[in-house]
Amino acid sequence: VHADRELPVVWAVGKGSLVNKFILVPAALAISAVAPWLVTPLLMLGGAFLCYEGFEKLAHRFLHGPAEDDAHHAELAHALEDPTVDLVALERDKIKGAIRTDFILSAEIIVITLGTVADKPLLTQLAVLAAIAVIMTIGVYGLVAGIVKLDDAGLYLAQKSSSVARTLGRTLLAAAPRMMKALSVLGTAAMFLVGGGILVHGLPWLHHAIATVVPASGWAAAVATLLADAGAGIAAGALVLAGVKLAGR
Repeated sequence: VHADRELPVVWAVGKGSLVNKFILVPAALAISAVAPWLVTPLLMLGGAFLCYEGFEKLAHRFLHGPAEDDAHHAELAHALEDPTVDLVALERDKIKGAIRTDFILSAEIIVITLGTVADKPLLTQLAVLAAIAVIMTIGVYGLVAGIVKLDDAGLYLAQKSSSVARTLGRTLLAAAPRMMKALSVLGTAAMFLVGGGILVHGLPWLHHAIATVVPASGWAAAVATLLADAGAGIAAGALVLAGVKLAGR
């Protein structure tokens, strides 16, 4: 999208995220009241989805060469330059896709939060879920807006008369694309760590098996636990992706 449409797109997705949470908070409370035993299975489904998303990114990277990615990028760039392409429709499609993804991630956040207050009174659960929903939406999409406009801030400063401002601006311009690539890697790793951690804790036998080989305490125990969660996440993602591919065939 063009630079002047970046913040409106982020704002539209942020509003969609709030709508998602307005749907999910009552649904989560209803599940907690009627069938509390569903909380753990729902958490594990969400964890499996995160692992699947992460492994799909890895699979795409290794199964598709740079030439295919460059061709796809060129196709998108050509579409944006074509006057017959409806940019508003293209923008709406991107927003809808982002809101669909946000729904899954918001559900995961709400269910995790619900799991921490499942034994509290209903009003306490409602207050905590509502607060987390609002804070997470503002925090996440505020951060996204800042990251998206980082290069524009760098360009603005690079055009100032002050040498300090110009240096800072050029630094931001150089850092922005590297930060985006780093976030992609860290985000994929986080999918395996969080998703794998949820699955490990949801399967007592697996949690016990890992606990028997992990050091009792200290930094080594923390690192070993993270590696075990990541390994479980990668394995789960591979299994889910294989299942999806087989079902598709």
